[in-house]
Amino acid sequence: MATKPSGGRAFPTAREPAGITDSMLPLQRAYRWEKERSGAVFLTQPVRGRTRDWTWAQTMDEVRRMAAYLAAQNWPPGSRIVILSKNCAWWIMAELASWMAGHVTVPIYASLGAQSIRTLIEHCEPVCCFIGAVEDRRVATEAFPPGIPRIAFPTGNDPSAATWASIIAANAPYAASPVRAMDEVATIIYTSGTTGTPKGVLHRFASFGYFVRAQTRVVGEPTNDRFLSYLPLAHIAERALVEALAIYSGQRIFFVESAETFLEDLRRARPTIFFSVPRLYIKFQQRILEKVPQRKLDRLLRIPVVRRLVQRRILRQLGLDCNYIATSGGAPLPMATLLWFRKLGLHLVEGYGMTETGITHTPRNGLSRPGYVGDAIECAEVKISESGEVLIKSPMNMLGYYKDPEATRAAFTEDGFFRTGDLGELDPEGWLKITGRMKEQFKTSKGKYISPGRIEKLILMHPGVEACCVVGAGMPNALAILQISQQVRAGLSEPGARESLERSLLALREEVNRELDAHERLGAMVVVDEPWTIENGMLTPTMKLKRSLLEARYSASFDAWLEQRQFIVWHTRGSSAEV
Repeated sequence: MATKPSGGRAFPTAREPAGITDSMLPLQRAYRWEKERSGAVFLTQPVRGRTRDWTWAQTMDEVRRMAAYLAAQNWPPGSRIVILSKNCAWWIMAELASWMAGHVTVPIYASLGAQSIRTLIEHCEPVCCFIGAVEDRRVATEAFPPGIPRIAFPTGNDPSAATWASIIAANAPYAASPVRAMDEVATIIYTSGTTGTPKGVLHRFASFGYFVRAQTRVVGEPTNDRFLSYLPLAHIAERALVEALAIYSGQRIFFVESAETFLEDLRRARPTIFFSVPRLYIKFQQRILEKVPQRKLDRLLRIPVVRRLVQRRILRQLGLDCNYIATSGGAPLPMATLLWFRKLGLHLVEGYGMTETGITHTPRNGLSRPGYVGDAIECAEVKISESGEVLIKSPMNMLGYYKDPEATRAAFTEDGFFRTGDLGELDPEGWLKITGRMKEQFKTSKGKYISPGRIEKLILMHPGVEACCVVGAGMPNALAILQISQQVRAGLSEPGARESLERSLLALREEVNRELDAHERLGAMVVVDEPWTIENGMLTPTMKLKRSLLEARYSASFDAWLEQRQFIVWHTRGSSAEV
C-alpha cells in the first residue's frame, strides 16, 4: 500500500516503460485518418443556422493547400504563427497546416481586447496571423503591428487580410507528409492571466500524445464519439480534452456558432464526451431548477419507475442524453453540484492540470471520489511540499516560458518538479484534493491565514449564487462578495422575493460558518448587482475570477460593509444598502 508523502517526499507511482510513440502525435494521426477514414465526417461547423461538414479527406485537402501556401513563404522553420479566433473548423485546419509547414502555433483568446492582443503579438513576434471571429471590433485596425500578413477565416472580418478561400483556391495540395519530432516545440500557450501578465508556455509535440494518454485511462479508446468544441482553443484544456483526443481517435468535432445558439448547437452535437467549467454546470443546474423546483425534483427521483424517465428528459433537453462521461476543470467544482448532476444520471468527474503541466490527474477508468481530482497518470510524479504546495514532474511539463528564462528557473524545484502554486492533499491511495491557491491565501488582522477557495465552494452550493469571491486581507473577518444568477435578479421585483433570498442567504451563511474554523468564519455576505464578465475584465477568458481586479473594484467599501455589522449587505452600483 502506498503511503501519504510527508516532508516533500514524492508519492510512488508506476513508471510507464513504453512512453509515447511517434504514431500518437497529431500530424501522424491526421495522415492516418486521411487514408483510413477519408469519407468519415471530422468537422461540423454551424453557419447562419445551417451546418457545413468536412470529411477527413476534405479536411486534409484544405490543410494541405494552406500548408503549401505557408511553406512557399520560406519563413524559417519553427516560426510562430498566431491563431486568433473563436473556435471553428478553420481553427483546427490552420493548426494542422502550420505544423505541416514546419512552424509553431500561438493561439490567442478571441475575447481579449485589441491592446491585450497586440501585447501578446508583439511578444511572440509571429510571421503570420490567422484571424476569425473576435469580440473586439477594433482588433483588425489596432491589434497588429505593421507588416504582419493576415489570413481571414470565413468567420472573420478583416478587410485587409487575405481570405482562406482565395488561398485554398490558388494552391495545389502539399504533396509531402512531413512529420515533426517529439521534442520539437509545437505550440506556445499563453496563460489566462489570473495572477498578472500572461506568460507564453512552450509545449513540445510529445505533450499531445501524453494529453491523450491521460484521457484514455478514463474513457478508454474512443470509438463513435462526438465532441463539442466551445471553450477557448487558446486554453490547454480544450486543446487536450477535445482537439488532441479527437485528432488521435479520428472522431467528430462539432462547433458552436454563438453564445445565443449554444444550447441548440449542444443538442445538435449530443456529445458522448463533454468537457466544461464549473460556471456552466452551475448555470445548467439553475436553469433546470427554474423549471423543476428542487423539492419536486427530489420527489420524482425517489420514484423508481419515474426516475429514469425524468433523468432522460432533463439530459435530452441539455443535449447530454448520449453522454457517457462529463468532465469539469479549470476551477474547483462545488461538491453539491457534482453530486446533484450524478443524481440526474450524468457521469460527472473532475480532473486536474495546468497550462504548464498538461492534464496530470484523472479518475482512473472513470472511477471518482467526490472532492478529489483523481490520481496521477502513470508518467507523472506528484509530491506535497512542506508548505502544502502541489509539485509535479512529468513528460508533459512545459519546456519553459517563452523569452523568460528567469521565470522558468523560478517555476521549478532543483529536482525538476513544477511549482503549481496550488495547495493540496494526497490520500493514502495517491488521490489528490486541491484545497486552495497559495497566492490567493490572505492573512486577517488577527494574524490568521485563510484560503478563500474552500469557502467559495461551500457558498456556491446555493442554487441562486452564480459567482463568489471571498476577501479579507488585513480585515478582522472575511467577506463574501456574491453575484446572484440572472434569473434570481430578474425575480427580485416580485412581492417577497428579496426577503426570501435574504433568508436563504442567512441560512447559507450559518451553514457555511459551521463548516469553518473560528478564524475563517464570514463577517458578512455582500450581494452586488453588476455582472462579472469576460467583457468587463472581471473574468478570464476561461471564466475564472480575476481576484485582484475584483478586490480593487470593491476595496473602498470593505470597511463600511463590516462596520454595518449586518449579515447581508446589498451593494448597488457603488452604494451600499443595509438589509
